[in-house]
Amino acid sequence: MLDRPLTDVRILCFVGDIYEDLELWYPKLRLEEAGAHVTLAGPEAGVTYAGKHGYPCVSDARIADMEAEDFHGVLCPGGFMPDKLRRDPKVKSLLQDFAAQKKLIAAICHGGWMPISAGVYKGIRVTGSPGIQDDLINAGAIWENTAVVVDGKFVSSRKPDDLPDFCRAMIEVLMAR
Repeated sequence: MLDRPLTDVRILCFVGDIYEDLELWYPKLRLEEAGAHVTLAGPEAGVTYAGKHGYPCVSDARIADMEAEDFHGVLCPGGFMPDKLRRDPKVKSLLQDFAAQKKLIAAICHGGWMPISAGVYKGIRVTGSPGIQDDLINAGAIWENTAVVVDGKFVSSRKPDDLPDFCRAMIEVLMAR
C-alpha cells in the first residue's frame, strides 16, 4: 500500500507558456502520489500552455481567482514562464500572502524570480539557477549553491537534476505543518 501522508493538502502551482516541463510535472506528480491535490493556475483557466520542451499543460484555474488561504503551499516552476508571471500583481500578492501565512513557498531554477519580485526572500536562505544568483542576492536572499535549501517554509532548488531532493524537501515541510 502506498503511503499517502498529504491526503488533506492542497497545493497551488503556477503554469504559463514556456514553463520548464520537468520542474512542473515531476513535483506535481510526486505531490499527487503523496496524496496532495495540486491546482494548476495560469493566466487563464482551461488553456493549454506549452512547456519549454513542448509538453502541454492545461490550467485548472485562473491565477486571478486564487487565494492563499485555500492552499497549504505554492509551487513556482522554472523555465521562461516566471519572467512573465513575476510581473503579475496577483502572483506577487499571492506569494506575499503565502509568506505572511507561513505556508510553503517552493521554487526551482528560474521559478525563484516570482518570490524575488514579490519581495519575500529578504534574509531567506535559498538556491536557484546560477542564472538568477545575482537576482537572488540583490533581493536580499542568502545564496547557497546546493541541490536543495530549506529555510522554514521556503524550499528551493537549482535545476531539474535536483528534483528528487526538491520533492522530498517539499513533502517533509508539508508533513511538518
